Amino acid sequence: MKQFKKSTYIKIAIIIAITILLFTKPVKEMIFMLSMINVDAIKGYILSFGVWAPVISFILMILQSVIAPLPAFIITFANAGLFGWVNGALLSWSSAMVGAILCFFIARLLGRDIVEKLTSKFALKSIDDFFERHGKYAILIARLLPFISFDIVSYAAGLTSMSFWSFFIATGIGQLPATIIYSYVGGMLASGTKMMVFGLLTLFAVSILMLLIKKIYKEKNK
Repeated sequence: MKQFKKSTYIKIAIIIAITILLFTKPVKEMIFMLSMINVDAIKGYILSFGVWAPVISFILMILQSVIAPLPAFIITFANAGLFGWVNGALLSWSSAMVGAILCFFIARLLGRDIVEKLTSKFALKSIDDFFERHGKYAILIARLLPFISFDIVSYAAGLTSMSFWSFFIATGIGQLPATIIYSYVGGMLASGTKMMVFGLLTLFAVSILMLLIKKIYKEKNK
């Protein structure tokens, strides 16, 4: 009974905290910036905080993970342009890891109903199907594809029986190549050429996906 009450209080506290965050002016402003999906606008916003710019970037990455599931490569591009591709990659990778972990535990503690409200029922169902098709490779594949919201994948993973450490390791390894590539490109190129590069990176990601699918197919045949 005590354990039940304790878990209930934790769930209520998390729901209240998320609700408060959604209605605070700074968070609403950040969500608006993320919804623009504009690298230059996000760079200008982050830079406006001066010495606090890395902290704001860190918060933005977590925010887009938990509350506004959008492709994280936008912030990764911005970080590379502002802090250099190496420092930008470190900042993007670490903040994305924290965001993914939060999504995982929110799903595990609060359950599917709350996750559907934070994301969408349709999006979550599509990721469920993705997990069913690709099994243990799902997280690695999802992170390689820039048009899949990995944050929803993190939520979905929290709803499965997957252990935290399996999720943590797969997330860390899976997001590292994409983070390095996006950071390197983002640090070198002007915004006008980024859409073209994004197309090339998508082609690169699809090529890797095809190789993974081929490997899965061979394993199933065995």
